[in-house]
Amino acid sequence: QVQLVESGGGLVQAGGSLRLSCAASGILFNIRTMGWYRQFPGKQRELVADITSGGSTNYADSVKGRFTISRDNIKNTSYLQMNSLKPEEKAVYYCNTVAGLYARNYWGQGTQVTVSS
Repeated sequence: QVQLVESGGGLVQAGGSLRLSCAASGILFNIRTMGWYRQFPGKQRELVADITSGGSTNYADSVKGRFTISRDNIKNTSYLQMNSLKPEEKAVYYCNTVAGLYARNYWGQGTQVTVSS
């Protein structure tokens, strides 16, 4: 059974940093894009960043220059390094993986990130 386990969320002061990790297990082959999304209360989930199997990255404009996504293809793990965090970036952050023969989407359970002012 496929499982994505996130870690690294928590409370940080404005201007601080956090590093999120997402470990994928149970996926036997062909992990394609790995990404991070966030969801603000009452809003739809939005893309923060993603990275292809070849290492190409894509970022939301609001996080460019501050966040960095990376992946370890041996460990089937993605990382989101978040620097210069802002209070308005308080949200639940979800990891996502597209994998398998039919490019199915898998989601983690979400991790809370809170940025105090």
